[in-house]
Amino acid sequence: MTAPLTPEPPRGEGTRTPAHAVRLRRLNRWQAETLREDLADLYVESTRAQPGQEYRGRAAFLRRLTGDVRRLGFALLVAEDMTLAGCAYGFPVPRQGTWWRGFDGTLPQSVEQLTASGHVFAITEIVVHPHTDDQGIARRLQERLLSDHHASLGATLVAETDAPACDAFLSWGWQDIGSLRRPPDPTVLRPADPVLLRALVLPIGPRTAARPDGLAHEDRTQRPG
Repeated sequence: MTAPLTPEPPRGEGTRTPAHAVRLRRLNRWQAETLREDLADLYVESTRAQPGQEYRGRAAFLRRLTGDVRRLGFALLVAEDMTLAGCAYGFPVPRQGTWWRGFDGTLPQSVEQLTASGHVFAITEIVVHPHTDDQGIARRLQERLLSDHHASLGATLVAETDAPACDAFLSWGWQDIGSLRRPPDPTVLRPADPVLLRALVLPIGPRTAARPDGLAHEDRTQRPG
């Protein structure tokens, strides 16, 4: 689940700081745990929570971070200028395909193949401070996370009711491949119905006439035996 971000404006519009003004830095698990309160503050400052809802949003962010930091291959990047300007984190999608559990319909074959071959990386959170001048931070964070892990495909899940977040991801080049249902958060006092999510993917690599969506399965990848 991702903070509701603003779609990136067309290139060339708006005032931006030079690309080098914001530095990206990778944190290990220990550093992520050390900065967890600062990251939660960044999340609260970056969301459009209703008055009185900030505490719940902050607590939910910390629960997600605590759960994800324990996953195999967890990686976190922060964007910094004078202070924290943004962050993004995620982990490799398990080859068994558990990430796509609850998908409505048939998962695209290319996505299924790339998952089975271990070339999909899930970005579970992207947060960018709204007051930063560098509107390309979110795009830089996602591209760096995926390239660092040699991923062929990025994956994320966004609540279907969160139109601003969906619009932001689409503006960064992500594609909507369908919906899936997940059980409600068990830590909530009164769990609601299953959560309906949009499944988004970001193909890495050139697009061709044969594969205009970029979802080509590479010959070098194979299903695990």
